Amino acid sequence: MRIPLGFLILFFIFALNVLNAQVAEDCLNAIPICSNTPVNGGTQGYGLDDFDNAPNSGCLEPTMTGYIESNSAWYRFRTGATGQLGFNIGFDTSEDWDFALYKASDCNSLGDPIRCNFFDNSDEDAYMGVGEDPTGNTDNVQYEDWLQVEPGEDYYLLINNFSNNNSGFSIQFSGQIFETNPNDALDCSIIDNLLGAPIAACDNETIILDATTTNALGYTWYADTGAGYQVIAGETAPTLTVNTSAMYRVQVSMPAPPNIISEVQVAFSIAPFSDPLTDETLCMENGTFDLKQKDPEALGPQDPATHVVSYHSSQADADAGLNSLPRNYTLTAGTETIYVRVSSLENPRCYDASEQFTLEGVATPDLTFEDQVFICQDTTGELIGEPFPNAQYSYLWDSGETTPMISVTQPGEYTLTVTNTAGTLACAANRTVTVSVSEPPVISQVLIDDLQTANTVEIVNEVPGNFEYRLDEGPYQASPVLREVSPGMHTVTINDLNGCGTVTENIIVVGFSTFFTPNGDGANDYWQIVGIETLREPVVQIFDRYGKLLFVMEEDYLGWDGTYNGIPVPSSDYWFKVSFLDENEQRVEARYINNHFSLRR
Repeated sequence: MRIPLGFLILFFIFALNVLNAQVAEDCLNAIPICSNTPVNGGTQGYGLDDFDNAPNSGCLEPTMTGYIESNSAWYRFRTGATGQLGFNIGFDTSEDWDFALYKASDCNSLGDPIRCNFFDNSDEDAYMGVGEDPTGNTDNVQYEDWLQVEPGEDYYLLINNFSNNNSGFSIQFSGQIFETNPNDALDCSIIDNLLGAPIAACDNETIILDATTTNALGYTWYADTGAGYQVIAGETAPTLTVNTSAMYRVQVSMPAPPNIISEVQVAFSIAPFSDPLTDETLCMENGTFDLKQKDPEALGPQDPATHVVSYHSSQADADAGLNSLPRNYTLTAGTETIYVRVSSLENPRCYDASEQFTLEGVATPDLTFEDQVFICQDTTGELIGEPFPNAQYSYLWDSGETTPMISVTQPGEYTLTVTNTAGTLACAANRTVTVSVSEPPVISQVLIDDLQTANTVEIVNEVPGNFEYRLDEGPYQASPVLREVSPGMHTVTINDLNGCGTVTENIIVVGFSTFFTPNGDGANDYWQIVGIETLREPVVQIFDRYGKLLFVMEEDYLGWDGTYNGIPVPSSDYWFKVSFLDENEQRVEARYINNHFSLRR
């Protein structure tokens, strides 16, 4: 028999007129259950009051009977391993069921339940329990947190029908513990029965009941399919092969009384099947593939409400029900095989994992080449596009060219579409390159901070673009403001980062007072230029606002005293120019020095 590692079911037979398996209304008679155990789901009444007329037990409160129980069934189980444990109680969506789980070794010391749910089923959910709703409904309020269990812990489970509308229920155990300990997550030693624990089977299985007993004289087999036990004619062997859901009984005749009588329930669920699935080829640009799209193919005519489809990366995982792939599966380049498992919600032991399909991810071209390109005014052509082409791809520009790169001489937008074709599937990507003309830099002005021993120079460039700046032979910088500039002659350079030219200018850095007060008090009586001594044979000319030359000052002059031909000039603004001899012995006028200052009296 195929037994999954991750999901164990114990289910109740819904047709009450088919089976008459015992239902324990009282805690003292709680039915012991363990792995692979089907349990009858019919509840009729509550027997004794297990809570001694208590007003509540955890979340459970008195029902219409006046007691906590109304139509109750009690079960007990013992853990056999360490791990995460949960269970799902399945029922008709029109019914209202409650449950309480007690961690206790006997019914006289139940205490408060460690998990309890009393919510009505107004949302018409099909499950309640501990852990996660197997349908994936994360909003189901009838679920409590997972249990973390250790070996040898005893639990009592009360399931109570509150609605008095009773069509039965199922129990499915779940959790990580059944992955790590698939065969001993629950301890079956609590069940003492010659024929063993009740058997949950699939209709494509053959079950053999074994009553072999030492010294037995003979065996008589019976079956009850709803009309009471009837002798199975011709079956006198110690084993019985069964393929029909029923209660089975064996009477073992012994040499001395009493004879041995043992009963066991065998319940068969319909085994699902998986239909063939078509292969999928997808572009990687989609990112993920929704595997749920394949569910209708896998299920065929089967009801999606009673079956679960999962997808796995190996046949072993599909058979075991482990490591199911996420619904939104991340695509990878190349072809991979996806293994499909269709299992029954009623009994996940019943599954089919015989089908698979291939999922091929076709790489969508990843275009990362430059999409902002600058060309110079005098360019003879600049290459744009994909510098590292893939021989398997095709290339098409909006201008009609079919090469990965083209040469451009004009500004504008150029779009390249790159296509990777696999069979009839074409995965394409496009990228637009914006080509702009980069104008060479122009030094339109140099702003020099006033009277400083370490001056600040700002280079004004009115041409838009990407530029860097430097002073003399120093390093380039992004800012046009040059600091800590000493007085004297310097060169300033602007470089176009797009490779469209460099411009250099000579500048003179001198400092001067913005005003002076020639009133004879010995303070600030002369207007001077600081740093002029760094120039060869400098000459300073001073003008009034109308351009009249008032004074010519050479290097060794003390400064201007504010007079013209010995006569004091009035308070006003005055302008000056500086000239000097260059390396060719030519007198030149210092550029960018044509400033003014104030005379105050």
